[in-house]
Amino acid sequence: MATQVHILGDSHTSIWHLTGRQRLELSLKRYPGVQVADECNKLDPEDRLVVIRGDHVLDGRLIAALVEGSEHAVLFGSDATPVAARGYGDDADKLISIVSDDEEPSNAFARYTAGEFVAERRTNLRSIAPPRADRIETTNQAELERDLFNGSYKGVTDLITKWLWPAPARAATRICLQLGVNPNAVTLMSLILAVMTAGAFWEGAYITGLIAAWLMTFLDTLDGKLARVSITTSRFGDRLDHGLDLVHPPFWYLAWGLGLGGAWTLTPDFGITITLIFAAYIGGRLCEGAFQLLAPFSLFIWRPFDSLNRLLTARRNPNLILLTGSLIAGRPDLGLWLVMLWHSISTGVLLIRLIWAAWLRLRGQQLAAWLDSVDPEAESKRLLVRLFTQAPTRSS
Repeated sequence: MATQVHILGDSHTSIWHLTGRQRLELSLKRYPGVQVADECNKLDPEDRLVVIRGDHVLDGRLIAALVEGSEHAVLFGSDATPVAARGYGDDADKLISIVSDDEEPSNAFARYTAGEFVAERRTNLRSIAPPRADRIETTNQAELERDLFNGSYKGVTDLITKWLWPAPARAATRICLQLGVNPNAVTLMSLILAVMTAGAFWEGAYITGLIAAWLMTFLDTLDGKLARVSITTSRFGDRLDHGLDLVHPPFWYLAWGLGLGGAWTLTPDFGITITLIFAAYIGGRLCEGAFQLLAPFSLFIWRPFDSLNRLLTARRNPNLILLTGSLIAGRPDLGLWLVMLWHSISTGVLLIRLIWAAWLRLRGQQLAAWLDSVDPEAESKRLLVRLFTQAPTRSS
């Protein structure tokens, strides 16, 4: 049974350089077997049909629920207007009339608001902001662009990505769209900078290396945000981005150590220090992967402690803070030693959490992510909820 989507109309205002219809068409390309139907009167009566207004912006979770569900349903937007309706090929005229607001849906159609229509899932550390289905107008363009951008950020991440990069990344995203720069070009530039960083560290040119390193971390944030707001994510870009993130950090630390030129007076000796860094880095990644054999979500959203731990755990950005601070203090060797120490501590914490999770599973307990039980609106005054959620700020 095929799934067809018919888009009614379009918006006169663009959101991140895309009209409502363009956003929908790009979003629907992600779903194999889903086709955009220009004419509803030629559909097979048993084909699943979704009719969507093109003058609204829909959260990706809503689009997924619309094309993957099967019941007769009507989705109402924030202004109580029917935004989408789902049925079958022989319901085409009725679905169009409902979405056009010319006909009241019958009792055969389940009625949903955006919040009721999707089951929230935070398995990938994403924001838990409520889904939106809003009319696109010039008066709310800035608000919608801001919320779409904020929604592309992970709710649980390191402190640099969470608090330092969002404002400049938003401005850079707009510039990239104006210049026609695509996300893969940004990722490739990140790759070049990662290599330049390693080379500069190796030569002992730490200031140059750190400038390249921090710029690389910024572009690593930018490429994902650019891809999500412009709906241009690709398998190649995703694999290149994640592969680069996974591979390069320990080689930066090795290059930093080689750049010291043998001037190492700390304990343990240089060889053991580098070995511990690589072992702790690999061990930490293995702990994170092993946890997902026990639960269908990231270790870092299991409990509030784990989310707090993610802010500072020994990933690239927190380690760059250590290296930068040590260079300012005139002790680049101490910076590498601190990276080793922090990596060892962080991986030890992850290992303890993994063992504890495995013990609970052996006792028959199911693991649950603490964010799954959070209502970001009802618990908005709770510090941890404010810290790890990104509920949209609506203008009055």
